[in-house]
Amino acid sequence: MGRGEISWKRRDPDGQRWEVYAHREGGRWAFYARQKRYDNWQRLDQPSLEDWLALLDGVERRIPRRLIPPDEGRRVRREIRERFPDEPLED
Repeated sequence: MGRGEISWKRRDPDGQRWEVYAHREGGRWAFYARQKRYDNWQRLDQPSLEDWLALLDGVERRIPRRLIPPDEGRRVRREIRERFPDEPLED
């Protein structure tokens, strides 16, 4: 993982473990995932709500440490609301 990348681990409905990371590409967040350490990273074209919420958590934890600009949290929240309008999102 490089600087500016946010990573986390999750399990899919089948119980498979996944490593996921996101970073900014041209003003938008790009998501990548792999199952095992030496697998190639695959780009996720349609990240799940779970992945977006994990990204939001990572962004909000980095804002007080001044690793990410404060307005990035608002941008991620707006993106989540646009992609998942039926899901409640706490401010």
